Amino acid sequence: MSSVLNTRRPPVFCPGCSHERITHGLDKAFQNMDLSGEQIVIVTDIGCSGLFDTFFHTHAFHGLHGRALTYAAGLKMARPELTVIVTMGDGGLGIGGAHILAACRRNLDITLLILNNFNFGMTGGQFSATTPSEVQVGSGFLNRLERPMDVCRVASSAGAAYVRRCSSYAKDLAQEIENAIGFEGFSVIDIWGICPGRYTKRNKMTPQLIKDSLARLPSIKTPIPENIRKEYGSHYRELAARQQPVPSPVEIETKFRAPDSRRKEVVILGSAGQRIITAGEILCLAGLTAGLNVTQKNEYDITVLRGACISEVVLSPEEIGYTGITTPDVVLALSQEGVDRRKHLFDHLDKNARIIRAEEIHLPLCNARVIETDFKAQKIKSNDRALAALCVLAELDTVICPDMLEYALAYRFRDNLLASALDLVRRIKGRGAK
Repeated sequence: MSSVLNTRRPPVFCPGCSHERITHGLDKAFQNMDLSGEQIVIVTDIGCSGLFDTFFHTHAFHGLHGRALTYAAGLKMARPELTVIVTMGDGGLGIGGAHILAACRRNLDITLLILNNFNFGMTGGQFSATTPSEVQVGSGFLNRLERPMDVCRVASSAGAAYVRRCSSYAKDLAQEIENAIGFEGFSVIDIWGICPGRYTKRNKMTPQLIKDSLARLPSIKTPIPENIRKEYGSHYRELAARQQPVPSPVEIETKFRAPDSRRKEVVILGSAGQRIITAGEILCLAGLTAGLNVTQKNEYDITVLRGACISEVVLSPEEIGYTGITTPDVVLALSQEGVDRRKHLFDHLDKNARIIRAEEIHLPLCNARVIETDFKAQKIKSNDRALAALCVLAELDTVICPDMLEYALAYRFRDNLLASALDLVRRIKGRGAK
């Protein structure tokens, strides 16, 4: 196979930069593997290593600093037949460290070439995750405060099965790259090189020094036996093929006519434990029984079991393009926490709006018509208030009617839960509001 280097844009790095050797080594590996440009995608991030995608006549994706592996993962999952190569500098290595750990754990068939020249060469020679503590770099003494990362040890401990380090001046560099690409799974090569534009202006670094430094490090047996496992993409497809098909959504037939065919907006203001979200869902289901389009948007505290809980529901005969509610037609005020969370809402209510209020709730001054309901006198528990408020809303024959509500309950609940809900509907009829 012939070279896949882009003849219209030949590699251009600083004189003496080791990246050019890696460029030609990668091209040689492609040739040895008989790969054509349409079979390869090169994914890069920011930095000198980010130039690689322009120097090859292949598919390419140039992304954000440190994020190249995330794009590569998506590409490999979508197009498993492609040979996916990621080039990343030691700058991207540090910035995208979490993504490297995820790639090691995941084991997608991607090859990561780390072009390690021990500094941020493009932006001024600042220290990176691999900069030795004792050298001089463009960020003062900061590198002396940190221990440099041994990416091979990190990758192997994170689950990568194929981990190598080598010099960009090694005679067998192309073979090293070829071996990594040929491994079925995630492979990493930490390729050490020289940055003449920044690093060697302050520090001595030669091919021999790189060779000697690599020789002093513990050897890595690769593939790492304890990390060998199925490649993620093929394993994913294997397990996915065994899953039961996802059933189509159940269609709700149009059975009733809504009391008002215009768009209606309802806000339910409650607290955790009052089943506010469930009430919003039931209201949506009721709307569907009348052939309406519906949306539900919820808000609740991160604590989940305490604090305000709010559901906003829109029912409309037209498609709903905007789900935000600023001037609702109906407010169900069921807890003080919910009301206090949305105090500003009441400023915009006009005389046509209705508020169904639990008797002990204090409301801000507003122009809406307030319908009081004494849930305590009717011995309705706090967690049944939201459903009870929907019953009151249905009795008022506004937004929904009783038939729409009961059908929605029958769709949402079964057995004892349904019986309990319908019993509550019967208790509210004729006595829910005053």
